[in-house]
Amino acid sequence: MSAAEPRRDCPLCPRLAAFRAANREVYPDYFNDPVPSFIGNNVRLLIVGLAPGLHGANKTGRPFTGDWAGDLLYATLLGHGLARGEYRERADDGLALVDCAITNAVRCVPPENKPLPAEIKTCRQFLTGQIAALPHLHAILALGKIAHDSVCDALGAKKSAHPFKHGAQYEVGALTLVSSYHCSRYNTNTGVLTEAMFDAVVKQAKIAAMPMI
Repeated sequence: MSAAEPRRDCPLCPRLAAFRAANREVYPDYFNDPVPSFIGNNVRLLIVGLAPGLHGANKTGRPFTGDWAGDLLYATLLGHGLARGEYRERADDGLALVDCAITNAVRCVPPENKPLPAEIKTCRQFLTGQIAALPHLHAILALGKIAHDSVCDALGAKKSAHPFKHGAQYEVGALTLVSSYHCSRYNTNTGVLTEAMFDAVVKQAKIAAMPMI
């Protein structure tokens, strides 16, 4: 088990391990293991989501791949030059990230997409390890409050001084933290997050990560 990635059969969260095992019986062709980070070259921006979706990343084995949130995220990254290739909802589609990486606060799919506080805390060691493993990192874009709070904890930042808010930007040590509503279908369908809002916050994070580029 590396500092940045859990092992394929990670046993640290018994409820999540049992859920993965149950999903292997129902969906034997799915990835059904902790989903590793998707790493581009010369990473300056790290995007942190909540957790793999049951029929998204848990199926494909790549963050935000195979569901609506991924459709919006990857289209936006492509539009800002943070990815190249074509997104086809598969881990083998050849899509590559440019100057950025994508990970999740919780690496395993949780029942009803709701990780428990203890599971978020247990998995934080891998988020902390991933942040430490990116020597050129300048900014983090947190998608949703759970991701935002977990990043704050990973960086040792007081959440009371860095409250979650869409478009909020904080300097935390040498890093800039930008936060966004999660790009889930629920948020976009209800108008909490529009595509224009998401495009703007990704642009904001890119500028924070690469101010001279």
